[in-house]
Amino acid sequence: MSLFDPSVCPRLIVKVGSALLIGPDGSVRRPWLAQLVADIAERIHAGQQVAVVSSGAIALGARRLALPKGGRACLEDAQAAAAVGQIALAGLWAEMLAAEGLTAAQMLVTLDDLEDRRRYLNASATLVRLLGLGVVPVLNENDSVATAEIRFGDNDRLAARVAQAAGAQGVLLLSDIDGLYDRNPALPGAVHIPRVERIDAEIERMADTGSASGMGSGGMVSKIAAARIAAAAGCHLAIASGRTDRPLATEARHTLFVAEKSAGARKAWLAGGLTARGTVRVDAGAARALGGGASLLAAGVTAIEGQFARGDLVQITGPDGRPLARGLAEYDSADALRLLGRRSDEQAAILGYAPRSALVHRDHLALV
Repeated sequence: MSLFDPSVCPRLIVKVGSALLIGPDGSVRRPWLAQLVADIAERIHAGQQVAVVSSGAIALGARRLALPKGGRACLEDAQAAAAVGQIALAGLWAEMLAAEGLTAAQMLVTLDDLEDRRRYLNASATLVRLLGLGVVPVLNENDSVATAEIRFGDNDRLAARVAQAAGAQGVLLLSDIDGLYDRNPALPGAVHIPRVERIDAEIERMADTGSASGMGSGGMVSKIAAARIAAAAGCHLAIASGRTDRPLATEARHTLFVAEKSAGARKAWLAGGLTARGTVRVDAGAARALGGGASLLAAGVTAIEGQFARGDLVQITGPDGRPLARGLAEYDSADALRLLGRRSDEQAAILGYAPRSALVHRDHLALV
C-alpha cells in the first residue's frame, strides 16, 4: 500500500515538523524545503491532491523578534512570535510553491474550528474546493490566539483532523524519526514496527516508553493519537523520517497505521473530537452493549463528571476508566445525574416529563 499512489490515495495530507523546516540557528532549511516542494509538485502532476500542515511559525517569529527560549518563555511571547511568524511562514511556502508553478493558500485554524460541527463543515468545504482547484492549502494552528485550554498543542493531531475534514485517504507525518519502535530507538535491540493494523494498549505502551526523539511539541504519543483519529475516519497514516533528500520521492522505511473501515462522516467527526464537556462512566454490561452498537441507557451509567448541556460532546468510559466512545448528550448533566443507574420505566416520575430514549443515542455516538 502506497500513500504516494494516486489510485490508492487521491488526496494526501503532509505534515512538516518545526525541526525539519527550521535549523538549530533558527534559519529556514531552504535546500531541504525546495526538494520537498519539488516532491509535492511531482505528486500533483501525477494526479494527487496535496495539502500541507506546517509547523514553524513561532520559531520564525521568535528569531525575527529576538525573543528568548525560541519564543516560548511565556504565552504572550509565543502568541506574538506566532503573529509575526505566520506571515513569514505563509510567504515562504507561497514563494517555494510558486517556483514549481503551484499556488499556495493559507488556512489558520483553532481547535474550536474543527470541534464545532458547523465551523468544521465550513473548513471542510474550503479545503475541498481549494484542492479541487489545484491549490496547495498550507495549514497551521492559529497560535496567535490559541491558549493552553483551546489548542491542539501539536500539528500531528491537527494533520489527522485536517485529513478528516478534507476527505483525504492518507496522512504522512514527516518527522525526525522513521516510525514507531517497540522501545526507545536509542536502546539496544529496539525493533522497528513497519505496520500497525490496530492501535491497542501494546502499541500505546511502545509510545509511552519514549519512542520519540523529543523534538517539537508532539512526540510519539501525539502521533499515535493522530493515527487513531485518522484510522477512525478511514484514513491511513504513516510516520516517516524527513531527514532525507526528496522525502516524498521514494518510500523509505516508515510505520504505516492501517485505516479502519470508514465510518459515516458524522461519526468520524465524533470519534476524532479532542474536547469533551463531560465524562460518563458505565458498567461492564453497558460497555458490552455499546460495543454491539446499542445506545447508552441511563441504567448502565455509574458516574457523571463535568457540566454539560444537551447536545454537548461527552466521553464515555468503561469501568476501568478507559475511553470507549464519544457522543452527544441527550440530557444536561444535572438531569443525567438524577437518572444515574435508573431504569427507563422510572425516569418519567423522576424528571416530571417524558424521558428521551437514551442518555446518548447510537445515531450520535462513535466508538473510539
